[in-house]
Amino acid sequence: MVSLKDIVPAAQNTINAQFILLDKERSAPPAKQGQEKSCMALVADETASVHFQLWGTECDAFEPGDIIRLTNGIFSKNRNNLVLRAGKRGRVEKIGEFTMVFAETPNMSEIDWVPDPNNSSKLVQGAVISPYSRMFPPRN
Repeated sequence: MVSLKDIVPAAQNTINAQFILLDKERSAPPAKQGQEKSCMALVADETASVHFQLWGTECDAFEPGDIIRLTNGIFSKNRNNLVLRAGKRGRVEKIGEFTMVFAETPNMSEIDWVPDPNNSSKLVQGAVISPYSRMFPPRN
């Protein structure tokens, strides 16, 4: 299992992680006919948080407080947002609920990633765009 603070954007399904779902937006209707609905969630482990994209039936299957295991996930840009997701080759499953230590910062989706000066095919953390999640406004 990888800690969320150690994930790096890449176009490979190699992320195996466990985290708690903190918040979830309502499902967005499909952009085009025939496409599945999707929704964004904020998830975290004990090291960091990240925006997590759910697709189709996953949007209804998971709720805040659920502990989720991601197998063969991917952390990459999707519609201009850097998100963690299962993708076509990955799998998500609920493995528990409500009891997990977590950290909301840093949010790995809100870091400016830049090419590694020693290896241009890899990305490294540049700067934090926002110390707090912009996707989910505070609740009243």
